[in-house]
Amino acid sequence: MQRFATLFTKLDQTTKTNRKVAALASYFRDAPDDDKLWTIALLSGRRPKRAVNTTRLREWGAEAAGIPLWLFEEAYPIVGDLAETIALVLPEGSGSSDRSLSEWIMELRGLAKVEEPQRKEAVLAAWAGLGPVERFVFNKLLTGGFRMGVSAKLMTRALSQATGVEETELAHRLMGDWSPDTVSFESLVLTRDPDADLSKPYPFYLAYQLDAAPDNLGAPGDWLAEHKWDGIRGQLILRGGQHYVWSRGEELMTDRFPELARAVDFLPSGTVLDGEILAWREEAPLPFNALQKRIGRKTVPKKLLAEAPVILRAYDLLEVNGTDLRSAPMATRRAQLDTLFADLPPDAPLRLSPKLSFKSWDALADIRETSRALGAEGLMLKRLTSPYGTGRKKGDWWKWKVDPLTIDAVMIYAQAGHGRRANLYTDFTFAVWKGNELVPFTKAYSGLTDKEFREITAWVRKNTLERFGPVRRVTPEHVFEIAFEGIQESPRHKSGVALRFPRMSRWRHDKPVSEANTLEDLKDMLALYG
Repeated sequence: MQRFATLFTKLDQTTKTNRKVAALASYFRDAPDDDKLWTIALLSGRRPKRAVNTTRLREWGAEAAGIPLWLFEEAYPIVGDLAETIALVLPEGSGSSDRSLSEWIMELRGLAKVEEPQRKEAVLAAWAGLGPVERFVFNKLLTGGFRMGVSAKLMTRALSQATGVEETELAHRLMGDWSPDTVSFESLVLTRDPDADLSKPYPFYLAYQLDAAPDNLGAPGDWLAEHKWDGIRGQLILRGGQHYVWSRGEELMTDRFPELARAVDFLPSGTVLDGEILAWREEAPLPFNALQKRIGRKTVPKKLLAEAPVILRAYDLLEVNGTDLRSAPMATRRAQLDTLFADLPPDAPLRLSPKLSFKSWDALADIRETSRALGAEGLMLKRLTSPYGTGRKKGDWWKWKVDPLTIDAVMIYAQAGHGRRANLYTDFTFAVWKGNELVPFTKAYSGLTDKEFREITAWVRKNTLERFGPVRRVTPEHVFEIAFEGIQESPRHKSGVALRFPRMSRWRHDKPVSEANTLEDLKDMLALYG
């Protein structure tokens, strides 16, 4: 635990990528294999389940610190992090532990199997016996909110330096459905076993946002263009007579999309497709809202299967007949994908993402303007010579999204943020006019500069009308332009609509509250784009 706490401190004290990589590489060279394995798991989101709820932790922290619970609750939102708040209020511990990271994690996992008095005793004993930094790390593990400012790509780079295994190979080995209970460091990182996990996906290749016209990308003929579909990015894997569906977030979602099981009837084993899972009817995508109803379900009822059937709209071929194609140029991969799909029957749960024909960037810009009418978010541009990379790499893949929809709305509620923004009001509720009444319709918490957040925070503190716990109702004086990607009906909201990816695009100092948009304006948008 001391070694891991030291690593945590080094990572927390720098924003320099090279220093983070050096600290991780040193750790991966020297730490015990079990600790290295758990570190990889923690950094890739495979955290142990929380054994104690936050209510109990706040109560126990206040008790151990000898302060009233109300004082702890006042301090918590100011600090912005429960693990740090507990570590700060506790009296100094008796020393540091010589137990390893993996041993501490085993103890934490064991807490779920004992009664609450034993859990409390174990947690208090740990707090008393750990030094300040180790105690903070222990609290992070305990609360499940473990973040170290390290991306998967950065971790893989450090692991490559420590082991000598190529980054791209490591990125693939670390994908899939594994945990420290099912693998060892040797089998996961150091040994290549293609048959170890037939379900294992490839690391996803990600595009950069294109903020201006693509005129500086060179000749249009060097690029493949297609629509950017509004669904769930996923890989469909066909191996060993089975099928597996993975999301970009490395979540196995096979059971949520049973329609895709029929892909094994149409494509050979040893095929891996990259594409977009879309709710689909009558050869057209349904709004994302229809697909969203299925995302959080482990099993999908028949009614929902009928209302929102899905297909995979494929746009890349990563493996064919068991051969990894990722190093081949985009043009070659796409040609093989076209051949593979040439004879698919109409009832197959698969569709090609059409290639767009254009001779100039201006012509492509005209095509882009039709995206929303087709249920797309914009365009994807892929260099025809590009391999299928790992993670986000600037230069070869770009997403050129359509301009967002916007509405001018009035801020009516404010709530403080978390972490470094715990002292600022950053989470706001916005409303539009319905006659003489302001009707709330969305929340947003991003889009302003730090200076603007400080300015609006000072204003909120002076213009609070009511308090509801952490939420403040404020004087309706300020208008903000809210940008969003889509709009749909929502019976759960008083306004009857819900926005997709709302954010504040600008503070309309130039517009009085009386000129904010109306609910009727939102309904008109719903009719056009919903």
